[in-house]
Amino acid sequence: MSRRKNATIPEAEEPPVRRPTVLFAEDDVALRGIVEVLLDEAGFEVLAAADGAEALALFRGRLEDGSTPDAVLADINMPNMDGLELIDEVKVLDPHVPVVFVTAYSSVDSAITALRKGAFDYITKPFRNDHLVRTVRNAVQQRRLTTENASLRAAVRRAYGSEEVVGRSPGLLSVFSLVEKAAPTGASVLIYGETGTGKELVARAVHFGSRRAEGPFLSVNCAALPEGLLESELFGHEKGAFTGAVASSKGLFRAAEGGTLFLDEIGEMVPAVQAKLLRVLESREVRPVGGTASIRVDVRIVAATHCDLYAASQEGKFREDLFYRLAVIEVDVPPLRDRPEDISLLARHFLARLALERGEPERRLSPEVLERLRAYAWPGNVRELMNCLERAVIVGGETLAVEDLGPRVQDASVSAPASGATLTLLDREREHIREVLGQTGGDRKQAAQLLGIDLSTLYRKLKRWESESPSED
Repeated sequence: MSRRKNATIPEAEEPPVRRPTVLFAEDDVALRGIVEVLLDEAGFEVLAAADGAEALALFRGRLEDGSTPDAVLADINMPNMDGLELIDEVKVLDPHVPVVFVTAYSSVDSAITALRKGAFDYITKPFRNDHLVRTVRNAVQQRRLTTENASLRAAVRRAYGSEEVVGRSPGLLSVFSLVEKAAPTGASVLIYGETGTGKELVARAVHFGSRRAEGPFLSVNCAALPEGLLESELFGHEKGAFTGAVASSKGLFRAAEGGTLFLDEIGEMVPAVQAKLLRVLESREVRPVGGTASIRVDVRIVAATHCDLYAASQEGKFREDLFYRLAVIEVDVPPLRDRPEDISLLARHFLARLALERGEPERRLSPEVLERLRAYAWPGNVRELMNCLERAVIVGGETLAVEDLGPRVQDASVSAPASGATLTLLDREREHIREVLGQTGGDRKQAAQLLGIDLSTLYRKLKRWESESPSED
C-alpha cells in the first residue's frame, strides 16, 4: 500500500542508546562548568555537584531510582565532605562503582590514600582534556565489564556450581560466554591453555552446566601414565589380562557413565591409545583390555592441551580424525600475563580462601605488592600466583609486603610510567605481531613462520584480540 507524501503517520523509532552517567563533584564553579561541557561532548550524561555532600545525595537518589552512575569523578579537597569521605560512603552503597579523583600536585599523598580505599585512578591538575576523558571512559568501561562479569559469574555459579573461575578481563569473559553456550549442547569440547591457567576448572564448568551435572566428573592426565596403564585406566581390564591384573577393573569410561570424562594433556596420548579412543567415540562402546565383549557407554568427553593440537594433527603427530572429533567446540583460556586486570581480583580471592582454610584474618595487600604482582610475567599462571600468595601468608604479617613474595616475583622489574602508561607484555606481543604482519604485507602464513609459531596459533591470537577490543561508548 502506498503512503501519501505528507502523511502524518509516525515512523517507528529505535529506542535511544543510554549515555553513560558520570557523577562529577567539584567546588570550583568555573572548572565544574568546563568539565561538564567536556564530558557532555564526549558522550556522557553528567550529574554535577558543588561538594561531596551534594554528590552523595545525588548518588543515593540515583541508587533509589535504579539508575546508579557508571562512574564518579570528584575533587579530593571539597567543603562539607571531601573526596576521601565521599569514596567511603559511595563504596558502602555500591562497592563496584569506579571513582576517579582530581587533585593538585600538593595532594598526591591523598590520592594514594584514595587508591588504597579502592579508587580507580586519579588525575593531577592541571590536566589534559583528552587524558581526563580517556580516564573516565576507562572507568566506565571497567564498570561495564564488572557488570557483565558479575552476571556471567552468577550464571556460572548457578549452572555449573563453580566459584573458582575468577576474573573480569575481556579474554576471560569470552571464555565464560562460550562455556555458557557450549555446556548444554553435549558436544565435545577441546580446551587450550598453558599449564596452570585453570583448564580443569573450565572443564568442570562445562560439566556442571550440562544435563549431566548430576552425574560423575572424572579426570585423567594422559601425560602422567605410560601407554599400557593409560589404556587400562580408560577402558578397564579383565582379571589376568596382564601381569599384576589380579582383579578386573571397569575403567574410567564406565565409571563416568552418565557424566563427563576430562582428558587432560590429550596431546601427549600415544598413537595406539588415540586409535582406541577414536573407536570408542565413534561406536560409544568400550572393550576392556583382555576382554572379548564390547560394553555400551554414555559419556561426554572434554579434553585439554597446552599445545597446538591442530598443528600436531597436520604434522602427523596426532590423529587428524580424532582431533576433529574432540574439537567440536574449542575454548582458549588466556594466560595470566594476557589478563593483568585479573591479578588483583585473583589475589584477593586466594587470600580470602586461605584465611578461611587457616582460620585466620584475611591478609591485606600493600600497593607495592600489587604493583609487583602485576609486573611479574607468571609463567606458571594462576597456579603460580596461588602458590606465591600462600608463601606470603605463611611468612608475612597482617599486610603483605614485597619481601614476603618469592624471590622471582620480588625481582620483577616495575617500569616507570612513560607518557602516562606502561606497556604490558600482551601489548608488546601485539605490537611485535602487528609489525611482522606489516613487514609481510598481511601474509599471515609468512608472518607465522617469521614469528616461529604455528599458523593456527597466530589465527587464535588475532581472533581473541579482535573479540577483546572494547568498543567506544
